[in-house]
Amino acid sequence: MNGGTNGGTNGGTNAGMNGGTTTDDERLRRWRLVLGGGEADGTGRALTGTDAAMDGALTALYGRESRPDAKGRDRSGGLGGSAPSVARWLGDIRTYFPSSVVQVMQRDAIDRLGLATLLLEPEMLDAVEADVHLVGTLLSLNKAMPETTRETARAVVRKVVDDLEKRLATRTRATLTGALDRSARISRPRHRDIDWDRTIRANLKNYLPEHRTVVPERLVGHGRSSRAVRKEVVLCIDQSGSMAASVVYASVFGAVLASMRSIATRLVVFDTAVVDLTDRLDDPVDVLFGTQLGGGTDINRALAHCQAKIGRPADTVVVLISDLYEGGIRDEMLKRVAAMKASGVQFVALLALSDEGAPAYDRDHAAALAALGVPAFACTPDLFPEIMAAALEKRPLPIPTA
Repeated sequence: MNGGTNGGTNGGTNAGMNGGTTTDDERLRRWRLVLGGGEADGTGRALTGTDAAMDGALTALYGRESRPDAKGRDRSGGLGGSAPSVARWLGDIRTYFPSSVVQVMQRDAIDRLGLATLLLEPEMLDAVEADVHLVGTLLSLNKAMPETTRETARAVVRKVVDDLEKRLATRTRATLTGALDRSARISRPRHRDIDWDRTIRANLKNYLPEHRTVVPERLVGHGRSSRAVRKEVVLCIDQSGSMAASVVYASVFGAVLASMRSIATRLVVFDTAVVDLTDRLDDPVDVLFGTQLGGGTDINRALAHCQAKIGRPADTVVVLISDLYEGGIRDEMLKRVAAMKASGVQFVALLALSDEGAPAYDRDHAAALAALGVPAFACTPDLFPEIMAAALEKRPLPIPTA
């Protein structure tokens, strides 16, 4: 039994079972669903009704061991190339399995059965469960997408983007606004600009009980909006195929950052070419459809573009999101990172911006960046606001532990 069958059936089977005491018959039922049936399952348990439908949906995707017929044709389970049969299957799995399992099965269907091209048909997009990975697949098909499908695809992408913005925007704005307020405070304020509450808190260790007073060694002042310096953030995103989820999340974060008046945001995507999408940041869906997943990688060229756009290095954070497989000039890339850091730029390298951990990445390049004081690590979307806040305040990054 292959891993796909085991993982898919376990996830789906458990989701479809009721709690309570497990009888011998129930145990056989579960084993029958896990093993997938056939001569080797050994349970002797027949499936009916909903169980049979669940089993059919799983078998269509994961199949059984291939058995060629007399003409050499594969007789294993499968969905074939028929759009109507795939649409029915997509409807079935949404009926019998929870959303999280449906998303895994859709991903497996695209990977195992080559169904990506069927997503170019509007009726397919109406039937699928929308998630970040589906958006990545649609973006990879963008150039091949006919006009009849494009609007449906944009609606699917819009739904995912809107959901992500609702999840991420409030916390991002609150975290970064706090960081900007803290970094705007001044250490040698005039009398009228002293923040007395924070000054007292910062100097409590200097309390003199005999005089019942605090001796302030350090004054903390309010930042004055008229003198506040606008921070600049440059998101530089690798468009290689493995970075699909990162492109989706980074585009949403780019739109959120662009909505904050105290931050000037630039969004740059690259493969072997470099595309500046800053003028589209008001709509992350436009940003996503302006990307082209796949192809080679030239990090050095992308960083050269970003470096040329930096006007105030000391007030700039550059976030490189890449698996670091450089197809350009490696030594030039590292020299460019070193030069930006030396000029005062805060440089952050993220191997991925996703919920799935670090992808495969170039460990030599990661080690070389670490030697320059730029640790490279994967970051979840929920941690990203904290990473950005630390970079804006020029304090150590809260790097997640493995």
